[in-house]
Amino acid sequence: MKLIAALGFASSIALIAASPADARQGCGPGFHRAPNGMCRPNRDNRAQVWVVGRYYPGHGYWYQNRWWHNRYRYHNMWRYRD
Repeated sequence: MKLIAALGFASSIALIAASPADARQGCGPGFHRAPNGMCRPNRDNRAQVWVVGRYYPGHGYWYQNRWWHNRYRYHNMWRYRD
């Protein structure tokens, strides 16, 4: 009976002494530590909305669910060329 009481007391002390983990873990604001130990940026939960016909640097133009790199005027309409 004394052994059970001692184990209960020791486990309660261990729970009180445990401190919560820091989410950033030294990576800075907006970043977290990945399982491999590298710092990764936090993801935004909002979905990215691509606007048709707008140019995005590093990607190109978004049209018909794919990226196009060149566009030109043809009969007052835009044509996209890969």
